[in-house]
Amino acid sequence: MTAPANAPVLIVGAGPVGLAAANLLAARGVPVVLVERNSATSDEAKAISLDDESLRTLQAAGLDEAVLEIVVPGTGTRYYDRRDRPLFQARGPEPYRLGHPFKNQFAQPELERVLLQNLKDRDGVDVRFGTRLVEAEDGPGGATAVLETACGTRTELGASWVLGCDGGRSTVRELKGIGMTGTSHREVWLVADTTGDPHDERYGMHLGRPDRPTVIVPGRDGRCRYEFRLRPGEGEGSTRPDFATIERLVSPYRTITPEQVERATNYTFNAVVADRWRDGRCFLLGDAAHMMPPFAGQGLNSGVRDAANLAWKLAEVWHGRADERLLDTYEPERRPHAEATVAFSERLGRVVMTVDPMRGRLRDTAVRALLLVPWSRRYLTEMRFRPRAVHAEGVVVRTGHGDERLVGTQLPQPRVLVPPGLRPRRLDDVLGDGPALLGVDVTPAAWERAGDALGSWRLRRIDVVLGDRLPRPRDGRQAVADADGRLESALGAARGRFVLVKPDRYVAAVFPSARAARVRDALAGYFDMEGTT
Repeated sequence: MTAPANAPVLIVGAGPVGLAAANLLAARGVPVVLVERNSATSDEAKAISLDDESLRTLQAAGLDEAVLEIVVPGTGTRYYDRRDRPLFQARGPEPYRLGHPFKNQFAQPELERVLLQNLKDRDGVDVRFGTRLVEAEDGPGGATAVLETACGTRTELGASWVLGCDGGRSTVRELKGIGMTGTSHREVWLVADTTGDPHDERYGMHLGRPDRPTVIVPGRDGRCRYEFRLRPGEGEGSTRPDFATIERLVSPYRTITPEQVERATNYTFNAVVADRWRDGRCFLLGDAAHMMPPFAGQGLNSGVRDAANLAWKLAEVWHGRADERLLDTYEPERRPHAEATVAFSERLGRVVMTVDPMRGRLRDTAVRALLLVPWSRRYLTEMRFRPRAVHAEGVVVRTGHGDERLVGTQLPQPRVLVPPGLRPRRLDDVLGDGPALLGVDVTPAAWERAGDALGSWRLRRIDVVLGDRLPRPRDGRQAVADADGRLESALGAARGRFVLVKPDRYVAAVFPSARAARVRDALAGYFDMEGTT
């Protein structure tokens, strides 16, 4: 296997998804050229919720601490009935299951500035604002892109791959003639980001009043977002609402002056997915690949999942450690969850934000009945109604041996004890940036058999010690032990077997040493099994 010529990856669009992808690639030593047609990062009212999986992804790029400085570590979403009475609060299945708060409010302009600043501090990164993509053509071993500056100057750029992170009106998608399938919704919502707000709740509020469905999300330093479903004649999509309308809608919750409206717009939304996510050396990510209603708070987070999935694969191929066939697994792994999340966001909007009084009454009655039953109460309060991301295809191997429920799921991130100091650390900080092989209470003989089968494939090999026992490194392997009880919970079912974890922390395989050769054969078409460790 040979890596493409040392051309950079061209990323089109410097929104949060493009900036996240650029940081992830740069952190893995892949040179990046990032172009953005606007002269600076965005100042528009867009995404506002960052979940624990997205923070975990940013952790992989060394960004989580900087991002935590600008977010409100939240406690989920509280849903209200048609009379503004609390129904329930959804907090997620387990606090810090992935190593970070479950839901976090933020202001997108601040997030973009943090991601951009971190990117500028990295080597091998070329950021060009006021530059747009005009053409993109595949060639031998790479792509040729034509870029145009704001003053009309055109230049050619050789790129290994082109990532379309350029939003719902994606130029990359348009140049490749890729359509989108789904529904465009006509209902208009007013969104206003405000300052000087008295709300101090650390959760979002969904007010299910059929006469005026409303969303309120408090932020940091007196910021607060308000979203209101507009009635016919109150405003058109893609326009700026007048202050009188904002003041009237916000008045039940606070008084406001024009200077306290940071940004506001009227918008409609789409529920669509691109017909394909790859065309030769061009890939679509984020809103370029899928757009969804905002009610589940998963638009941006879905884009960050795209970046997490694709970035490590591009890095493995670029460095010559994997075949380009690995890139074909991007869409099969990500598309099913994106489609499910788009559909879920639509359903949630129809139920929670209904304007039908009868439907609102039925919703409230059904929810109160469900809250009386322990399992259905957990279903609601732990937000188990959200689609779960599982890789059914792609880089997954099922060996047909025992319980394989972990395969294709994301591994939790507990705290672990790492010798020699035994200071608790987050699991991902031990796993590294490549694939990792965890031996869960396996014997030295099992390690030897697995090592013989997997050869010198570049894997971080780690002994996982369950129970209240000390971890002891052996034969050049790292060792970790349970620091908080969650390692046992996460991997107890895999005791005596190996767990192969992909760099995006999804599990590729769970197998005994006797099945290691089957795993090797299944993955040999993707990875350089003869590479150095």
